[in-house]
Amino acid sequence: MTPLMVVLSITAVKDAIDDLKRHQSDDRVNNLPVLLLVNGKMKEDKWMNVQVGDIIKLENNQPVVADILLLSSSEPYSLTYIETADLDGETNLKVKQAISVTSDMEDRLELLSAFNGEVRCEAPNNKLDRFSGILTYKGKNYFLDHDKLLLRGCIIRNTDWCYGLVIYTGPDTKLMQNSGKSTVKRTQIDHLMNVLVLWIFLGLGIICFVLAVGHGIWQNKKGYHFQIFLPWEKYVSSSAVSAILIFWSYFIILNTMVPISLYVSVEIIRLGNSLYINWDRKMFYAPRNTPAQARTTTLNEELGQVKYVFSDKTGTLTQNIMIFNKCSINGKLYGDTYDKDGQRVTVSEKEKVDFSYNKLADPKFSFYDKTLVEAVKKGDHWVHLFFRSLSLCHTVMSEEKVEGMLVYQAQSPDEGALVTAARNFGFVFRSRTSETVIVVEMGKTRVYQLLTILDFNNVRKRMSVIVRTPEDRIMLFCKGADTIICELLHPSCSSLCDVTMEHLDDCASEGLRTLMVAYRELDEAFFQDWSKRHTEACLSLENRESRLSSVYEEVEKDLMLLGVTAIEDKLQDGVPETIIILKKAKIRLWVLTGDKQETAVNIAYSCNLFEDEMDEVFVVEGRDDETIRKELRTARNKMKPESLLDSDPINIYLTTKPELPFEIPEEVANGNYGLIIDGYSLAYALEGNLELELLRTACMCKGVICCRMTPLQKAQVVELMKRYKKVVTLAVGDGANDVSMIKAAHIGVGISGQEGLQAMLNSDFTFSQFQYLQRLLLVHGRWSYNRMCKFLSYFFYKNFTFTLVHFWYAFFNGFSAQTVYETWFITCYNLVYTSLPVLGMSLFDQDVNETWSLLFPELYEPGQHNLYFNKKEFVKCLMHGIYSSFVLFFVPMGTLYNAERNDGKDISDYQSFSLVVQTSLIWVVTIQIALKTTYWTMISHVVIWGSLGFYFCMSFLLYSDGLCLAFPDVFQFLGVVRNALNQPQMLLSIILSVVLCMLPVIGYQFLKPLFWPISVDKVFDRIQECRRLPRQSPVQTKLKHSSTRRSAYAFSHKHGFGALITSGKTMKSRMSKKNTLFSKR
Repeated sequence: MTPLMVVLSITAVKDAIDDLKRHQSDDRVNNLPVLLLVNGKMKEDKWMNVQVGDIIKLENNQPVVADILLLSSSEPYSLTYIETADLDGETNLKVKQAISVTSDMEDRLELLSAFNGEVRCEAPNNKLDRFSGILTYKGKNYFLDHDKLLLRGCIIRNTDWCYGLVIYTGPDTKLMQNSGKSTVKRTQIDHLMNVLVLWIFLGLGIICFVLAVGHGIWQNKKGYHFQIFLPWEKYVSSSAVSAILIFWSYFIILNTMVPISLYVSVEIIRLGNSLYINWDRKMFYAPRNTPAQARTTTLNEELGQVKYVFSDKTGTLTQNIMIFNKCSINGKLYGDTYDKDGQRVTVSEKEKVDFSYNKLADPKFSFYDKTLVEAVKKGDHWVHLFFRSLSLCHTVMSEEKVEGMLVYQAQSPDEGALVTAARNFGFVFRSRTSETVIVVEMGKTRVYQLLTILDFNNVRKRMSVIVRTPEDRIMLFCKGADTIICELLHPSCSSLCDVTMEHLDDCASEGLRTLMVAYRELDEAFFQDWSKRHTEACLSLENRESRLSSVYEEVEKDLMLLGVTAIEDKLQDGVPETIIILKKAKIRLWVLTGDKQETAVNIAYSCNLFEDEMDEVFVVEGRDDETIRKELRTARNKMKPESLLDSDPINIYLTTKPELPFEIPEEVANGNYGLIIDGYSLAYALEGNLELELLRTACMCKGVICCRMTPLQKAQVVELMKRYKKVVTLAVGDGANDVSMIKAAHIGVGISGQEGLQAMLNSDFTFSQFQYLQRLLLVHGRWSYNRMCKFLSYFFYKNFTFTLVHFWYAFFNGFSAQTVYETWFITCYNLVYTSLPVLGMSLFDQDVNETWSLLFPELYEPGQHNLYFNKKEFVKCLMHGIYSSFVLFFVPMGTLYNAERNDGKDISDYQSFSLVVQTSLIWVVTIQIALKTTYWTMISHVVIWGSLGFYFCMSFLLYSDGLCLAFPDVFQFLGVVRNALNQPQMLLSIILSVVLCMLPVIGYQFLKPLFWPISVDKVFDRIQECRRLPRQSPVQTKLKHSSTRRSAYAFSHKHGFGALITSGKTMKSRMSKKNTLFSKR
């Protein structure tokens, strides 16, 4: 009982430390400051003290602490701009607007304090895009929808301040409703160990019962008549009573079969392997001074068994930074740099273009082709017109709190990158009103009259602006997808279009997001006539969208081509290479993102999740059950036609309607395919009648993208995989919208990015870069799994071998429960003699070093199928232990039976026999672990051979004359070592026992790769060949993408702020600070 209590206590302390760390992290978040309106004054309080009904003040760049009803803001019409990256992965700005009845309160605290409205709303739920409620205020009812609600997890942007009424707090907020439940995570090996311990316990009971029956029979036949020599105790009235007592005696003697110390050893090993992750300098991210961290110590070996990785996109695969990389203007490509020989060269930070001539340039902007700056300075007409177009054709909003310090708030990062590029090349978008756009062109301020914005939508895939220049010319500037713009060009642009398309193909081949730019000068009379039709279409009540589209097409034609832009959606360092390595390790990657489909697909191609060589990429976009079922079955029919037949084994199995949980076997497609599905279709596909169709189809694909997902849907996809596939899942993300997915997966990894701490606080492992995932899995994970499997195999083997010798001995001692070994040996066997060698192997062993682990990802595969330790391997350990115990008992028994010393004295005594058996056992288990060790260090030699030497030192000490004479009741093996081990037959008996025990092990290790090879055996052969060859430096090759597809910004853009800008709502009715600043100049 005492050892069990020690084990449970150590485990409880370790779990308590893990929980304490999480509690401390939660406290840091709960104690963040917030401004509350209390008794007419603003008071600073803590997040955890915010309650429903409180009025709070939020300022620019602050996170929203609860779900709040927007009451008023610093912006005109009480607009508030928010970023929702933590909720849906999108970084483009969204607009919320307070209802008019509360917007008039502005920031007047006396009015806000007197606010006594009553809000009746729906119960807390997880629907991020829906909210309905009614505000009753001054006797009137006002309808509330999600446009009036600021959700927890949003960030206030481009808004000085806003006030809100708290509607939901804590676990009732929509963010937390999507976070999922926290569960205690246990590895597959944990579950297996618990089952095996139950098996062992049951086996122990059976063995004790057999020995007790044997004792009862022996006592009945012989012991009863032998009482003169061996009298029974007074409380033993019959052989049956004696058998019952012997049952419990053997239960105590054989209790070493039940490995109580196993759990302590496992926790020590896991702690050590967790520290390796924390100490790994190659997973340390210097720019943020952030190391990798194992936030739990219970999941290490499962890192070596991952089959499916579920990843967020924004902030996880990408840096969420758009970079203006290249452009083609009037048939000339800019952006590449060349040496004197005309060879393209790589650039460094020292070679970037100097924009110091432009006082309004963004210092963070980098460009390396100096010829473009020279063209701008020379006044090249087409270059100027190109950048003028970029500075005018957009819906970006500008903020200038300090003169010359411009901050752009763009509807998408693409827009911001284009306007910033124009700004640095001398065409600075400064500010706008509902009727004008102010641009500083090469140092001169020019005011353009904004006549119309022809906004972007998913059908048009382009946007245009019509402006009147200071020279009174009417110009239309247009940008959009090349597939659309090319059809709208004037015939005179055909030759220029051919050259530009070649440049565009080059840019697309590098995975850049391309965009075509064009213009048209409009006649005054034509524009006035068109403007009337445009106004009529805007005011129409029926078919308004189609009429507007027709009117837009009238003016967006006969365009003159200016060029193309190429923007890099900057991936995190090493992402494409990491995904390639994970694919080689047969780890499937699914991208689960709240972002738009087109953006997600672009990134999938950029990071090598999708390849142009794929046979097909299926898109599921149905809006009802039948359509989605048809799309999934059509995809499956192309990948594996027989999977739709009634004769398919899986279909036959499913028709039996097996009870949950059941496992769906792996299906292999007859090609290379990808799958894309959006959140709306996924909502139907995750229902009971379609979820198996979705899972079977998706699991046949090499890459899967689920886009426009809610946080809860991310968790549902992970749960679906766990429910029907016996695989280990890992989820990786960086935002609060990934928390539910991280909690649902077997292993949760948090990227310490720019989207807050929620993902880190709820994760099991954290680091700063996605590329570190390959080291976490292929190095630390694989090593941890291999070490744990070796440890378990050896631990069970040595305990079975040690314990089962007593079973054989029982047949020679009348089943009397006499032990084979000396008492001190029994005490020290697990605690001293065999503990350090197995811990040393489990903490330091490596089958190959980290370099080979990363060069040959195929080594990871055995862990995915749990080949190194399972029930089959356990039975092997049991059979091996039975054989070894048989040899260790009967070889010494046969050797010493009626044996004599050289001087004729008898040596077939119990103590000599016991010494030979235990010495043989120590040699066998020591050589066994030496054979299992593949990475020899000084520590390995010390703990393995040192433990063996320590056994002999302890034997000479414990069986010495001094101790035995001083404490005869405690130390009873007087002089047995020096008297027994100097006899040849004793030494030969030990040698024979060791040889017979080792022969099957060595033979199996030699024959297994020949007759029962696994895939990884061939990899080890390749590694051995590589070791014999001279080491060559790997040739660095740049990952290229063919130009068979476009990576167009226009496809990933979203409906813009055009209507909002032209309505004038973004302009303050009172003079703003920035307009005052401009008027002073």
